[in-house]
Amino acid sequence: MHVQPPTKIPTNSFIEGFQQIVNTYGIPRYKEFNPAVFTTVSFPFLFGVMFGDIAHGFLLMLVGILLILFGDKLTGLGGIVTAKYLITMMGFFAFFVGTLYNDFASLPIEFFGGSCYSEGSNA
Repeated sequence: MHVQPPTKIPTNSFIEGFQQIVNTYGIPRYKEFNPAVFTTVSFPFLFGVMFGDIAHGFLLMLVGILLILFGDKLTGLGGIVTAKYLITMMGFFAFFVGTLYNDFASLPIEFFGGSCYSEGSNA
């Protein structure tokens, strides 16, 4: 009988939130590549593409920064504190993509001189 050895995934405070996302879908087997490496960049970026808004991204980034600074003093929040870097990166990318979308709290603004809206157009 062949017994599969257990998987030990070393984490630190930065990667812990991302590793929990990966573990939700499945724990990598022994000597298998850990997809949390790709998750650290792709998940927050795709969240920013989906949720691109300057105001909401800034608020989310601010909550993440506050969790980084004061998270050790907040007891009882549980999983939120372990995802502090994840929340900060999601807020950053939402803020960044919101500037590309010219979107501030669901109101279009004009940063770069052009907009998708024009007067008198029926299209």
